[in-house]
Amino acid sequence: MQLPAIPKKLPTFATFQRMNRKQKITTAGAAAGAAVVLAVTGLQATAGAGAATAADAPTGFSVTAGQQLKQPVSLTGAKTDLATQKTVTSTPPKKDLAAKPAAKAAPAPQKAAPAQSKPAAAAPAKAKPAAAPAPKTYANNLDGWIRESLDIMHAKHIPGTYEGIHRNIIRESSGNPRAINLWDINARNGIPSKGLLQVINPTFNRFHVAGTSWNIYDPVANITAACNYAADRYGSMDNVNSAY
Repeated sequence: MQLPAIPKKLPTFATFQRMNRKQKITTAGAAAGAAVVLAVTGLQATAGAGAATAADAPTGFSVTAGQQLKQPVSLTGAKTDLATQKTVTSTPPKKDLAAKPAAKAAPAPQKAAPAQSKPAAAAPAKAKPAAAPAPKTYANNLDGWIRESLDIMHAKHIPGTYEGIHRNIIRESSGNPRAINLWDINARNGIPSKGLLQVINPTFNRFHVAGTSWNIYDPVANITAACNYAADRYGSMDNVNSAY
């Protein structure tokens, strides 16, 4: 069996470092092969008159003339150490980014305080609702009775004037609200005429105006009922000029 040639001299560590990857693999393989040969065959390594020592040998062994290798020398660890050293040497230290203090976040700009709104002008005081007009008052006499009756008649759309009412009252009762006729046909029939405009009870009850008294002797109730009857039969009290 032909054994591989043993290199006469191994490269120094400095030389090994300058080699490229392919050269390093080749050199390491050759050294490993030589070690195997020496271990298996027990050959004595000779290198002439002097000792051949691997200066700065990365493998960690030396070969001297006339000496027999007692133990196989492993180059695997040396190769691994060289590769590791290369990796450590060639890899630049990483900067510890976490060590840098984080930049302080700029404080958020404070919002300007909203300008205080001017107090709203006081709303003008609401005008108090006008007080209800005081109820109209009337004199407690013939003039007052006629005027109050006219207001009620106008509200109920009953025609008539002050003059027409006053004229008929003077003829019928001379302005006496308690007047009663006990001698005419109505009296003989048991329904005498009563009040300012001499109205019999059946007529008063039929033409009574809502809102007035049911007392036939009440001046305002008597006038409005009589005028309502005259408006229905004659068109208005103004058209009555005699007993009706």
